[in-house]
Amino acid sequence: FRRVLQVLINLIGNAIAYSPEESQVWIRLDRQGPWATVTVADQGKGLSESEQRRVFDKFERLGRGGDGGSGLGLYISARLARAMDGELTVESAPGQGARFTLALPAEN
Repeated sequence: FRRVLQVLINLIGNAIAYSPEESQVWIRLDRQGPWATVTVADQGKGLSESEQRRVFDKFERLGRGGDGGSGLGLYISARLARAMDGELTVESAPGQGARFTLALPAEN
C-alpha cells in the first residue's frame, strides 16, 4: 500500500507542478485483464519522444530548474513499480500533456 501511495503522490504532484494554472488533472482507475491500472493525465506542455525515453532516468528533470526537485521521483516510482511486478509508462506528445500509467498485477 505504501509503495503504491508513494508512486501516486509523485505522479499527481508532478501532474500539478507541470500543468498550467486553471488546468485539469485526471485520475483513472481500470482493470485490464490481470492488471489493475491507474492513469494520471495532465494538460501540461507534453513530452517529446526523446524526453519520454529519458523521463524515468535518475536525476532527469527535463530542463526544469529552481524548484528544489532532485530528478529522482519518477526514477524511484518506476523502480517501485518493477519491484511490485508492475510497470510505469508514459504517453505524451508536445502540446498535449502527459499520461502516466501505473500497471500492477490485480489481486483476485
